[in-house]
This record gives sequence, structure tokens and C-alpha cells, in this order.
Amino acid sequence: MTLEEVSSCDNTAQKMQSVSTALEQLLEAAQRQGSLTVGVYESAKLMNVDPDSVILCLLAIDDEEDIALQIHFKLIQAFCCDNDINIVRVCGLSKLSEILGELGNEDMEPRDLHCILVTNPRTDSLKSEGLEKVAHYCEECRCKNQWVPYISLLER
Repeated sequence: MTLEEVSSCDNTAQKMQSVSTALEQLLEAAQRQGSLTVGVYESAKLMNVDPDSVILCLLAIDDEEDIALQIHFKLIQAFCCDNDINIVRVCGLSKLSEILGELGNEDMEPRDLHCILVTNPRTDSLKSEGLEKVAHYCEECRCKNQWVPYISLLER
């Protein structure tokens, strides 16, 4: 490896960590404001009724062998592309569950975290650095012909 390649790998790892942290902050803020729609079917219903309210679509999967889920994802991705909605593939369902407060909460029925929509907030507090960073990352990836960027939620 050359020095440029080593430096590029370090920059990529730092950028991925930065985007992952920004996504976590965005999800926490959106949940506090009630700007999250969780679940494949719930998300599909919202996008059908009001696609203009959606600013980000997260598709989370750890098991690539679920064919039915993959078909749903392809349809959601196509809809998001047609409606200029940023899409991100997320790896780390357990971390996502932790961020959204699903772990250790036996009182709640577990939600389907495979598809999460972030909708326009009622206030401007969601229009944060986190949202800007994730949107910028999506835009950069599209410029590289990676239409559905990938973010790994890191355990700390």
C-alpha cells in the first residue's frame, strides 16, 4: 500500500464514524419530536399518503437471506428514488434497537425496525448538523453511483 492509500483508508474510517454518529443523533432527535415512522408497512402507508413529508429512509437488515424483506426494500428504494428521498442501508439492528430505546423494555411490543422514515419536523430543531451530514453523505455516494449508501452503526 502506498501512503496515499493508507491515508485514504484512515479518512474513510473517520468519515464513516462521523456519519454513523450523526445518524444516531438524528434518530434520537427525531424520536424525541415524534418524527419517526417505524416498520415496513407503516412506512409504505406514509409514503403513499404523504411522500413530501419524508426526508430520510433507513433500511436496516442484518440477515440478507430474507427474500420477502429484500422485495419490500427494492420497492421502497424505487419509490424513494422517484420521490427524491435520501435512502441509507444500515447494518446493526441491535445498535439501532438500542438507539431507539427498544432493548430491555419488556412493556413494549418489539417494533419492526427494518424500515424507518424520518419525517419533516414540526420545528427546525431537526435541521441539525446530523441531518446535514447524513444528507451530504447520501449526495456524495450518489455522485459515485452508489444509490443506496451503507452505514454501519458501531458499538461503543
